[in-house]
Amino acid sequence: MAERAVLAAVVTDGDVSLDELARLADTAGAEVVGTIVQRRDRLDPATLAGSGKLQEIRRLIEELEADVVIFDQEISPAQERNLTEALAVRVLDRTALILDIFALHAESSEGRLQVELAQLRYLLPRLRGRGVEMSRLGGGIGTRGPGETQLETDRRRILRRVSKLRAQLDEVERTRLVKRSGRSKVPVVSLVGYTNAGKSSLLNALTGSSVLVQDQLFATLDPTTRRRLLPGGRELLITDTVGFVRRLPHQLVEAFQSTLELVGESAVLVHLVDMTDDEMEMHIDAVRSVLDEIGAGDIPEVLVGTKLDLGRGSFASLHPDAPMVSSVTGAGVDDLAERIWDAVSERFEVVEVVLPFGAEVERLHRLADVLEEEYRQDGVRLLVRASHAEAQRLAPYVVSLRSPEEPRPPSRGSVRRR
Repeated sequence: MAERAVLAAVVTDGDVSLDELARLADTAGAEVVGTIVQRRDRLDPATLAGSGKLQEIRRLIEELEADVVIFDQEISPAQERNLTEALAVRVLDRTALILDIFALHAESSEGRLQVELAQLRYLLPRLRGRGVEMSRLGGGIGTRGPGETQLETDRRRILRRVSKLRAQLDEVERTRLVKRSGRSKVPVVSLVGYTNAGKSSLLNALTGSSVLVQDQLFATLDPTTRRRLLPGGRELLITDTVGFVRRLPHQLVEAFQSTLELVGESAVLVHLVDMTDDEMEMHIDAVRSVLDEIGAGDIPEVLVGTKLDLGRGSFASLHPDAPMVSSVTGAGVDDLAERIWDAVSERFEVVEVVLPFGAEVERLHRLADVLEEEYRQDGVRLLVRASHAEAQRLAPYVVSLRSPEEPRPPSRGSVRRR
């Protein structure tokens, strides 16, 4: 049976919407039975809300037979203890809820290690007074993952576990770096966006793959990379990354640093926006804030409106140069692939080389823009626009080096740089 949850928020300025928190709770398996909001000049340092509002929340809990109260703010360990005592039910904050969803959806061994590390770091300052509560098996939302196996141990053992997890993740990262260094230099593009913006669906549409698609927040956590072939034999590697939300918990950003570094190494970021969402502009700002936090804010970005089959809202008027696609009907997908390549190749260098007959010529057709090609007795003369790394690799064959701007095909759409 689903846990019955009351959602709460204490607001000191502006408006608040609990719609996203409700979707997060639903994804975690809770049934939202009530919501309550208090507006105050400042947060109560002990309990966030005032004593009168706490009494109102407790009456609501009793009336609705709720099992848990989830606050939209991050609450301190002391506030959590005070609120639990005042409300007589379990109290979670937004961070604990998101961590729980990640524990629910992590499938790869690396993903599970990352989630466990994030949860333990979140729970360490909250251990006091929670050993009995959190050691129960099947304790509900907020108790998945390490809560069932680690929280009955003392702080020293948990710290040792944290150190071990970090060492394991470092080893996973070293293995990934070795594998990455051995790959061909096919340009890598990352799909980024607010959670449930349609990244997995677009990856499937672009590459013909069958990545899991669900109408849930954080349905997929582990990055998935697939190959896209373009006309002329050119190739792109397209990676589907974890979705972002407002105030993504810093524990997750730190724990998933090695995974998020894949985003930072991309040639271009394809920023997906759900055009049917009324809060799409806020979602754009939230994604860019996280990208800045992980050091990916300077990577060229192609903004894309998704779910064209359901409508375009105000997206087209607010972002007139941005492409719009439907992963369901395929509308705009092929054009988007070309725009992505244009964005990738915008900083390519133009070099003239003479190569021996064979595989090197085929390689350049896959990795670069071949502008001219001439077969001669001494080999194949090619004028190509290639990445800096590829141009360096071709140095022994270079006849001349030209400006990246000359020659240049007409642009197919704007690329944003921040």
